[in-house]
Amino acid sequence: MKTLVKTYSAHETAIIDEGALISPGVQIWHFSHVMPGASLGANSKVGQNVFIDRDVCIGQNVKIQNNVSVYRGVSLADNVFVGPSVVFTNVFSPRSRFPKNPDEYLKTHIGEGATLGANSTIVCGVSVGEHAFVGAGSVVTKNVPPFALVYGIPASLKGWVCICGQKLPSASRGPHKIVSCRTCGESYRSSKSKCQKI
Repeated sequence: MKTLVKTYSAHETAIIDEGALISPGVQIWHFSHVMPGASLGANSKVGQNVFIDRDVCIGQNVKIQNNVSVYRGVSLADNVFVGPSVVFTNVFSPRSRFPKNPDEYLKTHIGEGATLGANSTIVCGVSVGEHAFVGAGSVVTKNVPPFALVYGIPASLKGWVCICGQKLPSASRGPHKIVSCRTCGESYRSSKSKCQKI
């Protein structure tokens, strides 16, 4: 009989339900709960008091800080950073007397390399583009483009960020100007509504 080798680490207070798919190198801290059907990619870190709902898909090298609930319908791509006490939802008009079926939950996707600042709220049914940066305490009510820096209530576009997380300098006047990160030197083509790495 083959013995299964545990390839991830979980604190003794964590609850990992049967049917959860936990990849090698994952770390799960105190009082966290991973439901059946949830999948966590390699080398992801789950902080204290985190709830990961059924069928939630979490990519590789994702960092989820303390006190976050990742509800059904939410997906996190590789290298996403979820700050402490970030709030996800999956029903737009909840009523206790009129519960929704899981097939009515709105999908929320957080793109590769995106950062969600502490205490931000991501209203269901939106996507946050790759490498976007959501400022702390913001309320995201609409889709966020790739590389966008958004913050406020509701969150609005305030500029663009590099793949390294630093704010990019403002482009010169005119459409689709080239800007370079002052920290790492990566270059981007940006306009008022779009930013692309080149």
